[in-house]
Amino acid sequence: MAVHLGAWIPLVLIIYGLLTNQLTVNPIQAATLRTGKTALVLLVLSLACTPLNTVFGFRPALKVRRALGLYAFLYAAIHFGIFIGLDYGFDPQRVLEAVFEKRFALVGFAAGLLLLPLAITSTRGWMRRLGRRWTRLHRLVYLAAVLAVVHYTWLVKSDIRVPLLYGALVLGLLALRLPPVRRAMAGLGGRWKHRPAG
Repeated sequence: MAVHLGAWIPLVLIIYGLLTNQLTVNPIQAATLRTGKTALVLLVLSLACTPLNTVFGFRPALKVRRALGLYAFLYAAIHFGIFIGLDYGFDPQRVLEAVFEKRFALVGFAAGLLLLPLAITSTRGWMRRLGRRWTRLHRLVYLAAVLAVVHYTWLVKSDIRVPLLYGALVLGLLALRLPPVRRAMAGLGGRWKHRPAG
């Protein structure tokens, strides 16, 4: 419940800001940035769920992983919708020109395309249909996260400290997928869980 509530709050604040003219002097840009950043935050949180279970034995994290991933896709879709709708008036020619002329737009578009099949196949039914291929397909989420970080970095241009922080988090979570690191962290987590209290 907390995950669902927390995921909707940013969107409610954006809509409220738009309706009350409190979303900075450039509301479209502000809405674009906020939806994109929220998508990235939720994506990183979804990637953190498996390590939380592996290292610390926090199994509830696995129960919210799918929801976090779908909310990340929702915000990414809204982010893209604002870009093509409010910025470019749903003009296909202008949108394509922007995507291929601006490197941050091209990388962001690629990240969104990678997230689309992951969102579509996130159900248990698709897991059964795809079998082992489902796991291989959903590993693309890491590539999507890396591209999202690059998109964010190229978009802000000047102060890239925040995008680089997200990049470090994504690379750290990706490193935890490597078998030697995963085994080492699992062992560390086991010792942490069984250490004496006090």
